[in-house]
Amino acid sequence: MQKYISEFIGTFILLVSIVGSGIAGQQYTNDQMVILVSHAVVIGLTLIFIIGIFANFSGAHFNAIVSILFFLQKELSLKDLYLYISIQITAAILGTFFANYIFGLSILEISSNIRSGTNIYISEIFASFGLLMVILLSKVGGKNIVAFNVGIYITAAIIFTSSASFANPAVSIARIFTESFAGINPSTVIFFIGSQVIVMLGAYFLYNRLFKTK
Repeated sequence: MQKYISEFIGTFILLVSIVGSGIAGQQYTNDQMVILVSHAVVIGLTLIFIIGIFANFSGAHFNAIVSILFFLQKELSLKDLYLYISIQITAAILGTFFANYIFGLSILEISSNIRSGTNIYISEIFASFGLLMVILLSKVGGKNIVAFNVGIYITAAIIFTSSASFANPAVSIARIFTESFAGINPSTVIFFIGSQVIVMLGAYFLYNRLFKTK
């Protein structure tokens, strides 16, 4: 039970940071770069502390493609894979509702922010691949190294990718439900998730072929 609660709390906090930082940025400034940078920094710092706190309990996945990857690596059971993904999606949506509420927006909204185009989807493939390889190549150094590297990578990738580095199916689904800076229109979510899952398989094969210690 401990690991499931850890996945729930960590994913919930992650979405509050993603959606909340976007809303806060919009409320304080109209400068899109200022909003983007503050948004990225908040998310990166949040990832560092939630991974550091919860890694010993659940592995601190908070992300279906990470859970699937570790299932393929035989580090997560099929039962836990199913439960982790269900918990991640539920917690992510509830975290979005909570962020909307605490900033005075309607709890349930549908985003009109269309993020589409081949360049955007390729960007999401690149961002998701980078995240997974950072995790796989950092885990030998322990949870603190993973936490720091993931936080730093995501902070940078949100800024240097045109897709804003969603790199997470639960995050992608949950961000449908906020009409704010962080939102994404439902019409393009399937392309984001498809990009994330496809590249997860690529990262799995590349890591096991070239980098995994026998």
